[in-house]
Amino acid sequence: MRKVVISGPRRAALEEVPDPQPKGDWVVVKVHAAPMCTEYKAFLSGQNWDTLGHEAVGEVAAIAQPGRVRVGDRVVVLPQFSCGRCQHCLAGEYVYCEDSHDFAQVHGSYNGSGTMAQYLLKPDWLLLPIPEGMSYERAALSGCALGPSFGAYRRIGLSPLDTVLITGAGPVGLGAVVNAHFWGARCIVVESIPYRVERARRMGVEHVLDPADPDLVAKIRDLAGGRGVDCALECAGVAAAQRVCLEATRRRGRVAFVGECYEEQLTITVSPDLIRTGLTVVGSWYYNIADVAAVLRVIERSPLLDHLVSHVLPMSRIQEAFELSASHECAKVILKPWE
Repeated sequence: MRKVVISGPRRAALEEVPDPQPKGDWVVVKVHAAPMCTEYKAFLSGQNWDTLGHEAVGEVAAIAQPGRVRVGDRVVVLPQFSCGRCQHCLAGEYVYCEDSHDFAQVHGSYNGSGTMAQYLLKPDWLLLPIPEGMSYERAALSGCALGPSFGAYRRIGLSPLDTVLITGAGPVGLGAVVNAHFWGARCIVVESIPYRVERARRMGVEHVLDPADPDLVAKIRDLAGGRGVDCALECAGVAAAQRVCLEATRRRGRVAFVGECYEEQLTITVSPDLIRTGLTVVGSWYYNIADVAAVLRVIERSPLLDHLVSHVLPMSRIQEAFELSASHECAKVILKPWE
């Protein structure tokens, strides 16, 4: 099979490797659509990474034993290689599993672990059925396009009465707009990249504010009735945006951090930031496995869904796909591994 590798700074290529083989409850999935996410960071740095991708949808191609899926089933591939036995997995919060399988130890190599490939390996319990009539490209949006914000909104109890602040209008932030609209909430978005500002506006967001505005927090509070937004969702992965979420949310409001942030440190002073405000602050990674049907309903019914995907490219054009993803002049980019 062919898979994507990073071959140097700003260089990506396809590599031929042996096809993965099913083993126990690990099944082989033929990948039909693989959304791109934050892998562009490895592309920019030249990090030698040959297990790229964590999102996919496809078709069960081979099994080693009877189990939860059959050859030919169309499936959403959930991320991680969670154990399926710990308290988090049993509660549906598999993404927080601390006993995940060591893929190379189980299979002898990493071939089949990344989703930017023609085939992958996954425990059958992490494969969920795609509804009849739903395309692979649409089903692929159940991953990081809609998943992080859906799980976060569940955690903070978003309601139709809420005004929600969304910082960052990349693919995750635009997915947060889709979910908020579906649940009847009002959105305020903070974004600086013109392409994404315009995309958010085309999705019906009335107020898209510049993060460089020195009066940003005051303007957000004014747009939310003077007291601040009811809840905030941080999708940019930037410490300054995290700070805006804390300061622009009303007392007793709710804040969820979704954007990954390793390079910067947010300083929190507990008394003024948390105790005196009464904020509920959570970190949220993904959605509970029991919510997959609800996520798929958003895909089936949301009138905004087509705005989430800006490009569908053959995997053979992986260099172009990475350059596009790194430019941020895009929404979700989906790869087709067999083209």
